[in-house]
Amino acid sequence: MTALDLFPSRTVALYMGKMFLTRTFAVLMMLVLVLQALDLLTESGHILAHAGNGQPEILRYLSLRIPEIIAQFLPFSVLLGTIITLSTLNQNSEVIALKASGMSAHQVLAPLLIASLGVAFISFTFNDRIVSRATATLDQWQKVEYGPVPVDRGDRTNVWVRDGDDLLQVDQVRGRGDATRLSGITLFDRTGGNLVGIITAKTGVRVAGGWKIGPATRFDVASGKLAKVGTVVIGRDVRPDQFALSNIDANGLSFGALRDTIADLKAGGRPTKALEGAMWHKLAGPLSSVLMPLLGAVAAFGLARSGKLFIRAVIGMMLGFLYFVADNFALAMGNLGAYPPFLAAWAPFLLFFMIGEAVLIRTEE
Repeated sequence: MTALDLFPSRTVALYMGKMFLTRTFAVLMMLVLVLQALDLLTESGHILAHAGNGQPEILRYLSLRIPEIIAQFLPFSVLLGTIITLSTLNQNSEVIALKASGMSAHQVLAPLLIASLGVAFISFTFNDRIVSRATATLDQWQKVEYGPVPVDRGDRTNVWVRDGDDLLQVDQVRGRGDATRLSGITLFDRTGGNLVGIITAKTGVRVAGGWKIGPATRFDVASGKLAKVGTVVIGRDVRPDQFALSNIDANGLSFGALRDTIADLKAGGRPTKALEGAMWHKLAGPLSSVLMPLLGAVAAFGLARSGKLFIRAVIGMMLGFLYFVADNFALAMGNLGAYPPFLAAWAPFLLFFMIGEAVLIRTEE
């Protein structure tokens, strides 16, 4: 075997990969059972509080909540599965035998890294196809306090649109295209960034050259006077499709749908930094499973009989926990606008990849 060989043999690679995947999904199943039981203790009272709800609604809640728990704790399960697998191999002196055969630390970890890459692909597909839909459905159900979910007729509420310096806020939008109808309209008339007036109206319709609203009133900031202005035309550069989007829940959209939504929001002049960070995190989150074997690798090396195996396992867990803390912190900073979206999603991944490589090379290579 040469240093360029990635795996020692097909048999050893399959043995380590199977051991890793078995323990990872066993840990995941245990976590899901425990966490779902605790969650159900809290939510079952709210579900059954609605008249007519019973066991079918409890089962429906489970079918919508379990995918969220799986998506949230799969990377953590990969970390624990890695530490259990490597600790077992180290305890049985199997890692020592592999290194004695001429393998490097990276070659020992290679089967786990390849298997975790497969887990990351499964995680992304599962999140994109199942979790996003379950989250969107559960959010709608919780908004009506677990009662009957009203039919979505496509109405949008609390929509904000930019028209040059002006800001337009609409309480409710009905219809599409030129048939769009506006209700509860407020136009913040700004000049050079300064508010000069506020125009309010009950209804608005699409006309040639803008939006006709009325009956309208205007509040003049300089004079402090309120005057009735009848029917006026506003938003000459505002397109009907700019009213098509209201508040967006990134967790309830697939990667492709979120990407298209961001493009539409940009066309409407709305801020998208937080959504862009969430979009990139839909890739970085599942891919964090590939980091876990590298962060937990400290449990694989060193003599088990030295009595430090437990300490090494704890160090591996600490590195994994620190990654999750840094990941949540960076995402929060991205939502606040302190970090660029790409950096907020990928910086923790790249940082802990370098940390894991540095620890592995410094101690074992």
